[in-house]
Amino acid sequence: MEHKPDALRRLRKRSQFQRAARGNRAGRSAFGLQVVPAEDAQPGIGFTVTKKTGNSPERNRIKRRLRAAVTACARDFVDHHDYVLVGRREALTEPFTKLVADLGALIVRVHKPRSPDERASSGRGPRKPR
Repeated sequence: MEHKPDALRRLRKRSQFQRAARGNRAGRSAFGLQVVPAEDAQPGIGFTVTKKTGNSPERNRIKRRLRAAVTACARDFVDHHDYVLVGRREALTEPFTKLVADLGALIVRVHKPRSPDERASSGRGPRKPR
């Protein structure tokens, strides 16, 4: 199927979000980005903001700002991948240009192959010997 380079498919099913949560991830203060390879040629995008983040008007404003940032970075998304943006409260106060710059940088980062010396740990320090 032929598609425009800036056309994005929306993720709507819970199973799609759960699949993305098991994929590669990276984060910034305003949002987290989860990525997983997908069957569909068109990149898929989903948004989630938990109730811990704030009341519904605040959550909706966070989602609107993230959707606008995704539109600005639409050409950066890689085909055959699904992306989920997990909004955080900082997305309300972050300058929009920084949101767009952070999203562009994270898209590059999650697709960069890891070198063998980069550890795939949680980042919480060295493991205890058994």
